[in-house]
Amino acid sequence: MAAVCVFCASSRTLDQRWLDLATETGAGLARRGHTLVSGGGCVGMMGAVADGARAAGGRTLGVIPQALVDLEVADLASDELLITDGMDSRKTLMIEKSDAFVTLPGGLGTLDELFEVWTTATLAMHAKPMVLVDADGFYRPLLDWLHSLADRHFLKPAGLDLVTVVPTVPAALDVLEAHLSPR
Repeated sequence: MAAVCVFCASSRTLDQRWLDLATETGAGLARRGHTLVSGGGCVGMMGAVADGARAAGGRTLGVIPQALVDLEVADLASDELLITDGMDSRKTLMIEKSDAFVTLPGGLGTLDELFEVWTTATLAMHAKPMVLVDADGFYRPLLDWLHSLADRHFLKPAGLDLVTVVPTVPAALDVLEAHLSPR
């Protein structure tokens, strides 16, 4: 099956519902036979998505910069843990190792990763499917703002169409599998 990269928050102070969403995502990927590619952390939603995948029998691949390993937040239980020299090389390696991307709620780091894969897709540097899980309208203000950018011609509407927005994890996995299946 596919290697699916999940971008999400690593904060240790999140409400349980966000951790549950991440756990559900990891478990859903594993049950469908996919490998989880993550940022290689063991905290917050990032840790929960990896734990969920492993609990459901899935394989996990973490990519983490040495600086975060030094802070002792590395997912040492990962089936494979790749250590990079920085955040830029981490993103590059995550993109290279992944067939598709799912973005869950998160902060600046999550947005940085989302925009990296989205921007490179608009430049035709990859054609990998990207799905944004807008659970409980988490991303609605951002999406409204992005649509306003298109309305003002700061970005092409076709660029917005490169990311599929769905409200739930099962819908996200269905979209990914529809894009990944041979036609």
